[in-house]
Amino acid sequence: MRLLTYNVHRCVGVDRRLDVERIVGVIAEHDPDIVCLQELDVGRARTGGVDQARVIADRLAMSVRFHAAMTVEQEEYGDAILTRCPERLIRVGALPTVKGIPGLEPRGAIWIRVEKPGCPPLNVLTTHLGLVPREQRLQAAALAGKDWMGHAECQGPTILAGDFNATSITRPYQTLTRHLADCQRQIGQKPTIKTFPSGFPAIRIDHVFVSPHIRVTGVRAAFSPLARMASDHLPLIVDFEFQPV
Repeated sequence: MRLLTYNVHRCVGVDRRLDVERIVGVIAEHDPDIVCLQELDVGRARTGGVDQARVIADRLAMSVRFHAAMTVEQEEYGDAILTRCPERLIRVGALPTVKGIPGLEPRGAIWIRVEKPGCPPLNVLTTHLGLVPREQRLQAAALAGKDWMGHAECQGPTILAGDFNATSITRPYQTLTRHLADCQRQIGQKPTIKTFPSGFPAIRIDHVFVSPHIRVTGVRAAFSPLARMASDHLPLIVDFEFQPV
């Protein structure tokens, strides 16, 4: 199977042009089974009132689960998981934040279970962590805790993907890798695949973490001219298969 995780920057490219179809084109080129998206606008005036999650899913012939990390009146902003496989929603919810720091955006997570015939049930979670190290530590601890990866239902093959705003030397990353393996480390990827900024990727903050039930067979980033223009992040693409533990 193939999973793609992508911070789409509300479908505004590095040329400052709003274009949902460019995002669709970048994703479609890689034909993923599962897509985790961050920074989507739904019904927001600044992006023309479009439900970006729904439009992208419809263009790709996928189902969609969206979680609004932030809601302002009728306008929403958040993350989504798309798939062409049978799935069911397990949980959406907010992640903790830090009080007293102006300008912090609310953050959340989504958890679905993919139930593709012939494959074991697969837990897929996506999130977009905050920018401040203190809140990132709280959010990573929450994801590792009883409501998410530590939940009784989060058993068997599991993938956590998204924009963590944290490199591999940070405490939030280390918290998560005590529970799941970094897909790039699992296969000894050298040099590591970096996804930000899209024009000259120098930082590895988009990650995919996997349980021992999953064997990663390939990791890459889209680096076409379209991908370098459509968002300020490149999508991270992970091929994997299931294995007994």
